Amino acid sequence: MSWIWQHVRGSRRATAGLATTATLLAGVLTPTADAADRPTRTTALDNAAAALVDRAASLGLTSAQDASVRDVIVDEDGSQHVRYDRTYHHLPVLGGDFIVHMTPDGRYRSADRAARAEISLPSITPKVPATEAADLAVDALRAAHPGDTLTRVKAKPELVVDALHGAPRLAWRTETTGLDPLGNPIARALLTDARTGARIDAWDTLQAATGDGKSLYSGTVSLETTFTGSAYQLKDPTRGGTHTTDAALALFTDDDNHWGSDTTADRSTVAVDAQYGSDMTWDYYKDVHGRNGIGNDGEGSYNRVHYGNNLSNAFWNDGCFCMTYGDGNGTHFGPMVGLDVAAHEMSHGVTSRTARLVYSGESGALNEATSDIFGTLVEFHAGNAQDTGDYLIGEKVVRSGLGRDALRYMDRPSRDGGSADYWSSSVGNISVHYSSGVANHFAYLLAEGSGAKTINGVTYDSPTYNRSTVTGIGRAKLGAIWYRALTVYMTSSTNYAGARVATLNAARDLYGAGSTEYDTVAAAWSAVNVS
Repeated sequence: MSWIWQHVRGSRRATAGLATTATLLAGVLTPTADAADRPTRTTALDNAAAALVDRAASLGLTSAQDASVRDVIVDEDGSQHVRYDRTYHHLPVLGGDFIVHMTPDGRYRSADRAARAEISLPSITPKVPATEAADLAVDALRAAHPGDTLTRVKAKPELVVDALHGAPRLAWRTETTGLDPLGNPIARALLTDARTGARIDAWDTLQAATGDGKSLYSGTVSLETTFTGSAYQLKDPTRGGTHTTDAALALFTDDDNHWGSDTTADRSTVAVDAQYGSDMTWDYYKDVHGRNGIGNDGEGSYNRVHYGNNLSNAFWNDGCFCMTYGDGNGTHFGPMVGLDVAAHEMSHGVTSRTARLVYSGESGALNEATSDIFGTLVEFHAGNAQDTGDYLIGEKVVRSGLGRDALRYMDRPSRDGGSADYWSSSVGNISVHYSSGVANHFAYLLAEGSGAKTINGVTYDSPTYNRSTVTGIGRAKLGAIWYRALTVYMTSSTNYAGARVATLNAARDLYGAGSTEYDTVAAAWSAVNVS
């Protein structure tokens, strides 16, 4: 399941700094402001810039640093939240991101930041050349695929300031890509000390998941298409031009606007699933959270299907703003175009435009869990009778050879044989697809509560670490709390303890301190041993 770094498009610079506080907002959001009186995005940007200039010295930004806007949120009551990325002598700062919070009348309220260390480097000239950093990254990619002959391997080093791993230091972040023996794409990022060449961290950047149209998994679905005068294109003008192509990037077309045959004999069948998944994900974020597309800019993404050679993978690539789906190997997986898989992967795109949680350690676990949580909520929101909502991840794409009926299970994550049910000090050392179980378990408990129950015909039995009984507050409130925490409070370095604070902040904003929702958030985190 993919999450790939990319510089923010359309970012705006401001000579401003970041605050070290993580103050909880006092009280529930006030009633909705009149739309005509609500601050605009431009007003929020101006207010944030002014607030930061006033506090530049105390917030630690110097003349060597700039901040560029990544995202802006204006609440219904007019409260404003502006998220920034930071550079140091024009170099990106990993862990330099921060969020400025303002009152409805534009006054500074507080700020959250990913890292708090002051940045002052003796030099931004690396002692390790880029070519050496590239070689180290290629070696790391090959080491991650022992025994495989990799082809078309490329490495692209970028000089950065690493503020995520202790004292800030100059580093090379090198993105490496290649093809495995079957011709399927692989990618890995390596972070190395630019003075010594020592490895700092590494993470995968392509992670496995894992009209009308007759889809493979979701039955017959309605599709908005584009008529060119001679044929219909699988391109949705009502959702930002979202479209679906074959692996060779040829846009799918049809003569009568009836797509697919509900079997893989027709190549357009899985294209229907992919397009439908994009549509349902767009609709969920729009209908529920008011988000206008993955980037919140009205721009549609696109899908590539039939990719690779029996590729048991699907991934989001922020560089092309696109989804890619393999056809599966037929033994463990079928075509990877399940609805919750599509929504999972596209939600990585939402994370990349908001908190940009680093795909390593506990922040990587939260990145992966965010996609599982929203993938599940999209599935419920779609209300499709052929793919009813559940807390199973990837249940439609698995085949008998996998040995279980889903990729992951949110009620008791350890059912997959590797995921963590509860937090421990070592959870950040395992794969993010397993460490994400802690947040997935929290989300299930928050929505549905502990104990045995049956939902849409699926039986669950969710335990708690402290043997407590948790009464759920429902999926709608889970989604509202997690989305606000992700977009307003989480930063690139947020860990499980920070996620508890972020979700409590969100619950306090939405429902009030001491509310049932606030108390249940606290209880659900305690139930997975996060305090």
